[in-house]
Amino acid sequence: MNGHRRTVRVAIAPCSALADYEAAVREAGGEPWVLDPAADDPAEVARRAGALLLAGGDDVEPARYGATAHPASVPAEPGRDAYELALLREADHVDLPLLAICRGMQVLNVARGGTLIQHLPDRTGADDPHRLTTSRTAPAHVVEIAAGSLLQRLLAEAGGPSILTVTVNSRHHQAPERPGAGLVVTATAPDGVIEALEDPRRRFWLGVQWHPENFWRTGTFRGLFAGLVQAARDEDSGRP
Repeated sequence: MNGHRRTVRVAIAPCSALADYEAAVREAGGEPWVLDPAADDPAEVARRAGALLLAGGDDVEPARYGATAHPASVPAEPGRDAYELALLREADHVDLPLLAICRGMQVLNVARGGTLIQHLPDRTGADDPHRLTTSRTAPAHVVEIAAGSLLQRLLAEAGGPSILTVTVNSRHHQAPERPGAGLVVTATAPDGVIEALEDPRRRFWLGVQWHPENFWRTGTFRGLFAGLVQAARDEDSGRP
């Protein structure tokens, strides 16, 4: 079919560093829609958006998963947890395609009743490889990917080989601990830290712990954003 393809509106929950997220969405053929929590009701977002992107940021409030705050905990902006959890509830109701990045994956896990490791250096030691901040795209560690997972298929479809390992950037001190209901671990770091979660019951629900948006210029992880946009287009083409 040679008609004009609908522009997919990708709702992005607001964060302090939006430029790379917006660029990655545009490079994948989507239209970024940066949400305003004061004006954009989560239920309306779920009706109007083609897909949802949850971005990185500071820590989820530990009380939301039954924990007390670690001394190294850095609270997110006031109201951010509640807004993103509401977005996820509405997205879940309508099976809206979702890509959750870094903190976004942690919010996704908490939304499904999972828990978080509050401070990775307590588990990995002083040489923790997960918070490498020398540059946004500096290689930090390898990620091992589950064969046949959505993540593995997306990386293969991006023009690369059918790989089961990939080198990623990393700048986080928390990570999922116990996966939430319906979420499957599909990638881990060599030290066992969870690097990707998926819900195979949903059309496209993927969370990754690294920052693929920082590679929008090179296209290294373009398949993740392209897959999100395509999932929205597939749903649109199936509507009467």
